[in-house]
Amino acid sequence: MSSETFTTAMFLIAAIISAGVLVNAVFPVVYTLAGTISSSSHKVDERLSTDVKIVTTYASADRDNARIWLKNVGTGRIADAEVRKADVFLGAQGDFVRLTWKEKEPETLMNGEWTHEILEDANNYWDPGETLYIEGKTQKIPARGEVVYFQFVLPTGLSRSTTFTAGT
Repeated sequence: MSSETFTTAMFLIAAIISAGVLVNAVFPVVYTLAGTISSSSHKVDERLSTDVKIVTTYASADRDNARIWLKNVGTGRIADAEVRKADVFLGAQGDFVRLTWKEKEPETLMNGEWTHEILEDANNYWDPGETLYIEGKTQKIPARGEVVYFQFVLPTGLSRSTTFTAGT
């Protein structure tokens, strides 16, 4: 009888040690996985709540500049710092360049630069319903009557593009 008790005790001790090892091995993986899922869920929510629409456009080959107005039609607000990190592409269709953001008055922009202003801004965020004004300067803008290409890409991956006809 004592041998059966000893054997049962050994199996019980082995089971407790195995359970401890299993918990120590599985718990960190579950914890990391939960953090990853939470982070991914937040990013998906952010992307779904962000939407932008190009309202109107204008480009002048004579002045090598373009003006674009975009509306935040999503439910999420976009930080001004995120707008500054955006990629802006401008030029003739098939012959465009990526412009560099500069904090300047539109009249002082150099070739290859863009600047922006959040109209109605009160808090350094591009809130839902607010308009973003972009002005870019490049010698790639085609002559009057030809097609201009514009693309705006936020760091989150949201991208909007359009083509329009250059004016005077």
